[in-house]
Amino acid sequence: MITFLEGILEEKQPGRAVVNVGGIGYEALVPLSSFDRLPPEGSKVRILIYHHITDVSQVLFGFATDDERRMFTLLLSVSGVGPKIAVAALSGLSVRELKTALIESDVKRLSSISGIGKKTAERIIVELRDKFSPGEALETLAGADELPGDSRLRDAALALISLGYKQDDARKMVKALKLEPSTSVETLVRMALTGR
Repeated sequence: MITFLEGILEEKQPGRAVVNVGGIGYEALVPLSSFDRLPPEGSKVRILIYHHITDVSQVLFGFATDDERRMFTLLLSVSGVGPKIAVAALSGLSVRELKTALIESDVKRLSSISGIGKKTAERIIVELRDKFSPGEALETLAGADELPGDSRLRDAALALISLGYKQDDARKMVKALKLEPSTSVETLVRMALTGR
């Protein structure tokens, strides 16, 4: 099995990349999220690979990050979801957005992806929502990228979510807090719970 390709990026187009490895050109189909991270043509590149083998073909799927490749393989594990739908999912939503949609059972968001209807979205959610560790789920739901300030706010939001608060409520509670240089995460959580 091929797990990665490292060489010169000969050509790239949305959805496709060709990597020259020792004089042999390997074509890999890539989601748009990975395509956006590819360097200019002629540059050195390393692409993580999922080698998809069937009775009639062999196709290489390329990814910029291990998280993308892991999400791709998780999607493939769902009955009725093939590589085209998995690539479409990663092209339509980021890994974080996909995880959030799965954990929150957001059928509408998943079915907004081209090629995924309501029934397929429901099947994906049922089969994958429990595949994430509690820590991974908490971090995804905390929306680390959306909280201003330092990591104490994110940690406080994670703590509130672990106490049973919904993601949006925890974010609002934490964003409303006044952050002082000496304020600890525990103090932030207490302030959020007491409304002070």
